[in-house]
Amino acid sequence: MTTTPDPRPWRGVLVATALPLDDDLAVDYDRYAEHCAWLVANGCDGVVPNGSLGEYQVLTPEERARVVETAVAAVGGDRVMPGVAAYGSAEARRWAEQAREAGCGAVMLLPPNAYRADERAVVAHYAEVAEAGLPVVAYNNPIDTKVDLVPELLARLHGEGLVQAVKEFSGDVRRAYRIAELAPELDLLIGADDVLVELAVAGAKGWVSGYPNALPRASVELYRSAVAGDLAAALPLYRRLHPLLRWDSRVEFVQAIKLSMDIVGRPGGRCRPPRVPLTPEQEAAVREATEQAVAAGLA
Repeated sequence: MTTTPDPRPWRGVLVATALPLDDDLAVDYDRYAEHCAWLVANGCDGVVPNGSLGEYQVLTPEERARVVETAVAAVGGDRVMPGVAAYGSAEARRWAEQAREAGCGAVMLLPPNAYRADERAVVAHYAEVAEAGLPVVAYNNPIDTKVDLVPELLARLHGEGLVQAVKEFSGDVRRAYRIAELAPELDLLIGADDVLVELAVAGAKGWVSGYPNALPRASVELYRSAVAGDLAAALPLYRRLHPLLRWDSRVEFVQAIKLSMDIVGRPGGRCRPPRVPLTPEQEAAVREATEQAVAAGLA
């Protein structure tokens, strides 16, 4: 029996994939394809290439396009939702068009962040990229971009048909309920990992995260238990993994994920941009939480 792919490919556990690099910092496409296939084989619903963990800002256009094509070839386009963030709306639209031509089912888009954009600029940005014809998932990351997609603005973007979901990274759980009031058909995706259970209980439809790169089975079990309301299963695992999930700094977040991948033997790769190392206390917490998950058979 054949099944029809979900027309909402942003639902479920989607992995913001780390990009493996060789010692000379060239992209290792073979290892990346293997990694994408391994994530899906271990229960993840899809992958998000060319996000922050994918080093997209330091890739050449040829590399960035090939990363998307590699992911599609490895797991199928209906499981691939690339990030299409760019310096300007026209370039972001071109990356959305490239994703469409590669066979992807949706794209994820940050607001304009070269400057502190106002509402008019944000709406124009999403309208431009929506012209590419793929469903757009907004990515609200006011911590890093300094542009906040507040619930009222998200409701406008959704009402105008420009976005179908939002990866919510503000960390404010109360926004889930405000978004549900203003735009009940807009899918909420968990973006801030250390409020995963709270947002799952609030009605989230998906989780876009980096930690499944190292711990796919643990991440999938945690998410599925939480959205099902099975807190007896979710909370013990959540407490065990929370030291991994709660780093606020994006630099530390990348380092923690790569360390976790090293511990479980997955190809984390090297980084093109410089990274600030974890403190000894943070590294110890990452090691302990990862090793506990491995010991429990959840890696």
